[in-house]
Amino acid sequence: MSKFDPYDHLNVSLNEDGTLTRYMKLPTTAAVSDSSQAVLSKDVTLNADKKTMMRLYRPSKIAVGTRLPVILYFHPGGWIQMSVAESLIHESSNRISGEVPCIVVAVDFRLAPEHRLPAQYEDAMDAVAWVKNQATDRNGDQWITDYADLNRCYLYGVSCGANIVYNTALRLPEMKPQPLKIAGTILNQPFIGGKKRTKSELKLATDPYFPLPVIDLLWELALPIGTDRDHRFCNPMVDAAMKEKVKSLGKCLVIGFGGDPLVDRQQEFVQMLVERGVQVEARFDDVGFHNIDLIDNRRATAIRNFIKEFV
Repeated sequence: MSKFDPYDHLNVSLNEDGTLTRYMKLPTTAAVSDSSQAVLSKDVTLNADKKTMMRLYRPSKIAVGTRLPVILYFHPGGWIQMSVAESLIHESSNRISGEVPCIVVAVDFRLAPEHRLPAQYEDAMDAVAWVKNQATDRNGDQWITDYADLNRCYLYGVSCGANIVYNTALRLPEMKPQPLKIAGTILNQPFIGGKKRTKSELKLATDPYFPLPVIDLLWELALPIGTDRDHRFCNPMVDAAMKEKVKSLGKCLVIGFGGDPLVDRQQEFVQMLVERGVQVEARFDDVGFHNIDLIDNRRATAIRNFIKEFV
């Protein structure tokens, strides 16, 4: 029997200089400026030096005087792949904007291992600061100045994006984002870990989609060099100072699936939040695997409905 290679599974190879060659090229979609479409989108530069950008979405028809909630969205991809221009991600952002309805700010954060954590958290902080700056600048981005309800800003992340959202939410009080108010945090299948294996990780170790060796490799590529899976970026349960900050989270929606190797961690995480007084709405489905909503339209619709109710 051939030895399982997590690099092959992810369709990447590691180069001598520590960069990755990514062999999978997914189809991309350009931003949509045609006002006959239900949702408009446009690309904006976030930080030219860091080569980061964002794609903004808004319904094309907004009634006069209407202010829409803002959702800052962080995509999945195991830290190492995907972008906001990929059709899967673009379609997801498009639908959220049209159905909630809201302004979506989809953040194209830097990828590991070329940029290890906490680079992704810094990009997320840049994105929150960008929205805040547009809102307070007379010449700010018109979609934000004309249509955004700054009292209803939400952080939404999927998989590694949910990890980014959680760690960003804990950092925000230091930034003082006013007049922006983060009204809630949405963690869809948060990618968290730890050295000690959980029952669900052992039971689903050979999961066809998200097996343990792949999970371990993704952490190896994303975490700061010389750290392990009990680092606070990976394991939210171990750092007392981080747990103290949890009280500042505001209300929280956590979504998970029973066939995800990470489900035990996610449920333990929810319990930790509840014990610290966070108002948590947990939506766990016994059936489904990690990132099922990327390929199963019914699940994706259900999750958008959860978001709509939450927002």
